[in-house]
Amino acid sequence: MGTAALLRAAGVGVGDEVVMPAFGNVEVAEAVAMAGALPVFADIDPATYCLDPAAVEAAVTRRTAAVVAVHRFGRPADVGQLHALGRRHGLLVLEHGESEAPYDEIAQRRERAAFLDTKLRGVRTPEGGAGHTYQQYVVRVPGNGRPDRDAFARAIRARGVECRVPVKTPVHRLPEFRRCVSLPETERAADETLALPVDASLTRRDMQRIASACNALGGLLQPAL
Repeated sequence: MGTAALLRAAGVGVGDEVVMPAFGNVEVAEAVAMAGALPVFADIDPATYCLDPAAVEAAVTRRTAAVVAVHRFGRPADVGQLHALGRRHGLLVLEHGESEAPYDEIAQRRERAAFLDTKLRGVRTPEGGAGHTYQQYVVRVPGNGRPDRDAFARAIRARGVECRVPVKTPVHRLPEFRRCVSLPETERAADETLALPVDASLTRRDMQRIASACNALGGLLQPAL
């Protein structure tokens, strides 16, 4: 059952608010709107890219009926705290997951992620954490450095490394869902994040090439804090 159907089944509809992240997953906002409710955007945790429970708490009003926790890049949201918050306020808490990869593939992705963790310089590597499956290996390229994230991406693509910007435009900036709301961590993540390849098909030589291409630019960046 989809998110819109789950919300309707729980009686969530016109006049209700549903708290969700703005960092990607426009389909969740569309599902909330399809149910007749209003998407309300809360900020993310900068390490997990998932909803920050404290930000969700701050976004709750008397009209809030539900929260949608989105798991990001293979890192699970803090559903324990979110369910506890839901119980305190009488809210429905739904989870929006990612497609599950086979165990062998996850193990190989973790192995490649561990390699990059130890080799990369000048970018901020992701925090692993329990249960991280590395659906995407997302680094931070400091925006005040030279080059910035977009220039960095162009430079490593020129060296043969495929990469992608995981969230180009947060949902609260899209015309159909535009909100005047302060989401500093969401904005920063949208400006700084870059997904590097950790596919199970990549060889050790491929991984060394990725690290070398990134590290060749390390001296042009501000030190990662």
